[in-house]
Amino acid sequence: MSNSGFVLLDKIAGETSFKALFPLKRVFSTKRVGHAGTLDLRASGLIIAATGRCTRLLPFIEAKDKCYSFRLHLGYETDTLEWDGEVVEQDEANVIANPEGVKQSITREALEAVLPQFTGDIEQVPPKYCAVKINGVRASDLMERGRNIELKPRKIHIGELKVIGEGEVTEGCSGKEFATFDLICECSKGTYIRALGRDIGRALGTYACVSQIRRHRIGNVTLDKAVRGEDLTRENLLPVDAVLDFPVVRLTDEQVAVIRQGNWLPWKEKVEGVGPEGHVFAANMQGEVLSLCFYEPGRIKPKFYLGEDDK
Repeated sequence: MSNSGFVLLDKIAGETSFKALFPLKRVFSTKRVGHAGTLDLRASGLIIAATGRCTRLLPFIEAKDKCYSFRLHLGYETDTLEWDGEVVEQDEANVIANPEGVKQSITREALEAVLPQFTGDIEQVPPKYCAVKINGVRASDLMERGRNIELKPRKIHIGELKVIGEGEVTEGCSGKEFATFDLICECSKGTYIRALGRDIGRALGTYACVSQIRRHRIGNVTLDKAVRGEDLTRENLLPVDAVLDFPVVRLTDEQVAVIRQGNWLPWKEKVEGVGPEGHVFAANMQGEVLSLCFYEPGRIKPKFYLGEDDK
């Protein structure tokens, strides 16, 4: 059985994305593993991991849009932009003492009124505690060394941003919140939910941080199909075309041999559903994907081989 393929993991909060891959190394007896789209340490949810030669396909996963849910805490901001970080700003004017929990002083309607500012193509400054590199060093590492850094805004796209709940109390808040809301966000690669929460708070004239970030979807792949690391088995290994939706062309053994040698293949049939970059999967007659290729009218050219080596 091949050790190359994709695995859908449900990462738990408090575990690094790197550590989440350890079960793959054990189950598939390989060090050649990787993942697309790092999740924050405190975030949970879907990670698409790959083993063997399929790790070469991870950049195509990385580029997909994603969907997250998160809790927005209004009233204070922390250094990490998470609910339990070190408080750097506190909105005393809006805090309402309420021993029974959170009392809303910004309404759901007020929040929903500012959300259109954050949909479509926008610019976002990443959190200072993040993996963005400055002169080859992670911003988070520079912050931990006491450096004062400034990050440049980056262009992102948010397709949908909506409120799905309100008024819940979260344990462990380091600041005084006066309102909480649960939201869901569909966004492009490079979007930081923590920074989004910060910016929403400022648009409301206050401060904000977030908790309970959970990723539910990457591209067309959803969290409900993912498995926890401790439950992983070889049966959870998925073929590449179950995750990436490039068109698949079937080849004879002779045609596979041509592609395997890195040579282009004459192809007279039109391939439907090819994207602007022309990517297609080449499979054998049994449907096993063996190569990522470029299609152009009249021929198919191999990009890289995904099948097992000849024995």
